[in-house]
Amino acid sequence: MEISVIKQNLPLEQVLQSYNLNPNKNNMLRCPFHEDSTASLQVSFSQNKYKCHGCDKKGDVIQFVQDYEKLTKHEALKKCTAMIETMQPVKKATTTIQTPNPINEQERMYFLEKMFLSFRKGLLCSDPAKEYCNSRNLDFDKLEVGFNSGQFHHGARKDEKLINDCLNYGLLTMAGTNSRTGGQAYKPFGNKSILFPLRNKENQIVSFYFRSTINNENSKHFYLKNRQGLYPNYPNPDTKKLLLTEAIIDTASLLQIDEIKENYTLLTCYGTNGLNDEILNAIKPLKQLEEIIFFFDGDKAGNEAVTKYAEILRELHPKAKISQVETPQNEDINSLIIGHEREILIHLIDQRKEIVFSFSIEEAIKVEPKQEVQKITPEPKPKQPNLENTIDFLKQDNLLQELNKLIEQSGIVGEANSRLLLFIIASSYKTKSPLHAIVQGSSGSGKTHLISKIADIIPQEDVLRFTRITESSLYNWGEYELVNKLLVIEDLDGLKEEAMFAMRELISNQRLSSSVSIKDKKGNIKSTKKEVKGVFSSLSATTKGEIYEDNMSRSFLLAVDESQDQTDKIINYQNKRIAGEINEKDQEKAKELLQKIIRALKVEEVQNPYATQIQLPENVHKKRRLNEMFQSIIKQITIINQYQRRTQNNRIITEIIDIENAVEILFESIILKIDELDGSLRQFFERLKKKFKTDDFTRFEAMEATGFKKTQLQYYINQLVQLEYIKQYGHGNKGYKYKIFHFDDIQSVRKKLKDHFIKQIQQLKPNTNGN
Repeated sequence: MEISVIKQNLPLEQVLQSYNLNPNKNNMLRCPFHEDSTASLQVSFSQNKYKCHGCDKKGDVIQFVQDYEKLTKHEALKKCTAMIETMQPVKKATTTIQTPNPINEQERMYFLEKMFLSFRKGLLCSDPAKEYCNSRNLDFDKLEVGFNSGQFHHGARKDEKLINDCLNYGLLTMAGTNSRTGGQAYKPFGNKSILFPLRNKENQIVSFYFRSTINNENSKHFYLKNRQGLYPNYPNPDTKKLLLTEAIIDTASLLQIDEIKENYTLLTCYGTNGLNDEILNAIKPLKQLEEIIFFFDGDKAGNEAVTKYAEILRELHPKAKISQVETPQNEDINSLIIGHEREILIHLIDQRKEIVFSFSIEEAIKVEPKQEVQKITPEPKPKQPNLENTIDFLKQDNLLQELNKLIEQSGIVGEANSRLLLFIIASSYKTKSPLHAIVQGSSGSGKTHLISKIADIIPQEDVLRFTRITESSLYNWGEYELVNKLLVIEDLDGLKEEAMFAMRELISNQRLSSSVSIKDKKGNIKSTKKEVKGVFSSLSATTKGEIYEDNMSRSFLLAVDESQDQTDKIINYQNKRIAGEINEKDQEKAKELLQKIIRALKVEEVQNPYATQIQLPENVHKKRRLNEMFQSIIKQITIINQYQRRTQNNRIITEIIDIENAVEILFESIILKIDELDGSLRQFFERLKKKFKTDDFTRFEAMEATGFKKTQLQYYINQLVQLEYIKQYGHGNKGYKYKIFHFDDIQSVRKKLKDHFIKQIQQLKPNTNGN
């Protein structure tokens, strides 16, 4: 006969009667196992156990028989079996211990509510549990969280109903025989785990989620059997912004932050394969839902899950905006809150990107209006590419040329090469190593207008525009407020040296660190470290490029086209706009499409197999830094072409055409790095050479030939005299005359540089050398 059957069918009360041992009204009797003058043996008939407070003998009914008759364990079992047979027929083991009763849901919920209160108390009484919560940066005072110490069925707490309920609902499982007492042993489910309640639509606890505290590197997590319920609860019917996370501990991390809790409804998806019917059925009836936000782990599995789930939820709520928080690589919500200030989560949510779908139900209806619309699969593909569709646009041949046309359609006239380069630089603001540009030009040349127009075609939520930056203002931004932004500085000339230094540090080291004084809670002044992260792109304009040598070496240099041809194009555009010949709606449409394109670009790693085979010319200024910038442009061009490039080991592979495009687009910027004269000064000097050749000229003649006004003209002339490109002679009272002194051949330099790159690119191409 099995031990469990014996214990169930042999009451301790009958065993005591067979030995003529009669407990008093308090269920106490003199202990038969030692000399006992007063009753010290306590009997519990409900638990079928005994314990002596004198000699510490204790156990169940089998142990009592074994100790009383001084038998072996085997002999005691045989004796107990015989006692059962003589006392009453043996019952079959059909009680709740062996075969659980059908589960009553109301009783289950009442029991789990009661158990959660016990687990909650267990956490508050357990220092290791509280230390674990602190290590995960979880505020157990704010959160509904408990701790399972594995002791809830021991000691005075133990009774038959508790054990039966725990067996029924999965909090206990049978684990053989207790080696110490000989009784039934039990194994607690989710032992040494913190736990979170899962709730039903009526906000009642219907299940638990357990997270082990004893194996942090390989944390195991469990759900109670027959899992049901949502965490933290069912969404409010009036929900407008629903934020979905990958794990319960991630949701708990967000629930602690009042700003997030007040502005978003949070819901857990139970992992990358856990978007179950209960979750979908809870989301479907949300009639006021405006946006669904995914905040999943920053790994491949997380990104793939977002792509999969987004399609499913788009069918449930086709009008709702669906966006994704860009979690840093190999991070999750809880790891971010452990390693950073809580503001990083607010910042990342604020910077979320809308998910761009390659096809929509509405588009399908528009394509075939007369046909019956069939059930649409998650990723249908139109027969003809729709160039207004973002992904289709990014899959075009000659993508950069098509982008340049679209940039022109947005209202940027001329400057074909410069505008495309500025767009590429600006688009890098989402990457780990963003790029920077300084546009040079004389006063009124349109340099500020150009960078402002480029900023207009970048998603506006990511653009920060500054007319002026004070000396210490960059130090006072929040730690992550400048991360993944495009900074537009309309006039570098207005920045003082301290502001310029801060800007250089942010560009070079991507952070500003300063020691500041603050008051603690008691009012005492103490020092602390303040850090501002600076992972951003920047576009700046200046008339005095030469005085920003350190900044220029860290940025791509571009010169505004100040030619008569460009002037004619601008004037023609202005006149057409005034005459109403420019369709402003088309311009806005082009801007919106460019912004969607930026949002559709994913931040991916790039592998350039040709990086070691392309060399810059020897005579460039600060070659090391320029080489890094050159490779960065190739990388960014590859990222823009990501929908047309193959991948290997999760990296986009650069193709030769990307290098050709980089050379073509960067050519003028590299010339500026070689040329002793900056862009505006070079254009001015070339006009003088073309007009006067070897003839003398006065300041007034130069003014007439170049179109510059007195102040700007004198500034350029003084620079050329200082650099010995022209000579000044005569006397001030009679007026100075000037003459070209150094006829450098910039065209020859340009040709040599072009040939230098063409030769290297030809060597990269297959069959170039007849192979």
